[in-house]
Amino acid sequence: MNTQLEKAIIIKNEPWTPEYHLLEFAAPGISQQAAPGQFVHMKIPDRRDILLRRPFSIFKANSETLSILYKSVGSGTRHMAQLLTGQTVNLMGPLGKGFPVPDTNKKTLLVAGGYGMAALYLTAARAQAPGLLFAGGASKKDILCAQDFVELGWDVRLATEDGSCGMRGLVTTILDAWQSRHKESFEPELFACGPTGMLKAVAHRAKEWNCTAWISLDHYMACGMGACLACVQKINRDGEERLACTCKEGPVFEAREIIWEES
Repeated sequence: MNTQLEKAIIIKNEPWTPEYHLLEFAAPGISQQAAPGQFVHMKIPDRRDILLRRPFSIFKANSETLSILYKSVGSGTRHMAQLLTGQTVNLMGPLGKGFPVPDTNKKTLLVAGGYGMAALYLTAARAQAPGLLFAGGASKKDILCAQDFVELGWDVRLATEDGSCGMRGLVTTILDAWQSRHKESFEPELFACGPTGMLKAVAHRAKEWNCTAWISLDHYMACGMGACLACVQKINRDGEERLACTCKEGPVFEAREIIWEES
């Protein structure tokens, strides 16, 4: 799989929720190669004060187009919200090691926190059979694209900390409830993306349940190519502890490889 620099043309840039926007590009060179869990690096156009590219998980991709979801929180993303259809944007991608194909002999469980739902969509779209999505957030506004998973035939379970959508509580609460009812019936395979605390909790459960979990780490990836060493993660692979660049060897790692910092 070859990383490309591509002049992508904006097809759509519109509000998705009050806080998030959907940005869709015509970028066939990247989109044709995009795998679940990979990301693109985008150069913010017309802003000389923003030197570094910004990493964004690939939400949807087909033979011609790809899309991302982004939250307007800083000067760069606020500027992105003003980009117009037809404008050209410099994209680099697809980058990183994404999620593997789900094992058809296991029950596929996707676990998402907030923005992590977007990064898991391609895994759901390309899986041979629908599984379950467990998604959570602080409130209803943090549940981004649940209907997109429903339209793929997935069983979607939701939780919010304030109870405004789905069950009240953390996403691990509904995950634990499902596992306690089905632990004798299915061997799960977990795919997770979201805040670090959630990822650590999912990895802990995978160890406790003796199952495989694929974890997409939430690190800022400044260069996207493994050169700047800003996104290193301590891992244990084949009995050897070392530092791995999340942008190049990840962002997806098998949970047993990750050495979590003590909190």
